[in-house]
Amino acid sequence: MNNVDTRQVGRDSLFLLAQVRIAGRDEPVRVKVRNLSAGGMMAEGDARVARGALVTVELRNIGDVEGSVAWVQGNRFGIAFVDEIDPKLARASGVAGNSDFSARNPIPAKAHDKGTPRKI
Repeated sequence: MNNVDTRQVGRDSLFLLAQVRIAGRDEPVRVKVRNLSAGGMMAEGDARVARGALVTVELRNIGDVEGSVAWVQGNRFGIAFVDEIDPKLARASGVAGNSDFSARNPIPAKAHDKGTPRKI
């Protein structure tokens, strides 16, 4: 992102879960996405990150997004994305990107066999 202050741009307040991989660490951390905009997001969780840390966030329907930690306040932190995203994609139903999940087609129910009535 450039040096222009864009924190007043529209952002979606929502509740999603995402995986954050922090440069230099082996395991990703699951976080709650509290708000999301084209240029960044606010995450909440036990990630223990420092300002300036390089991260990769796996967002539903978008996939991996690279960024850096812009601020940290308690268990919440802001991530500035390297490239802008379409935040509305993360709200859409269904799953795409690099997720392990895939959408399934419904399986039709079998017709009920009426058989012989039971005496009560």
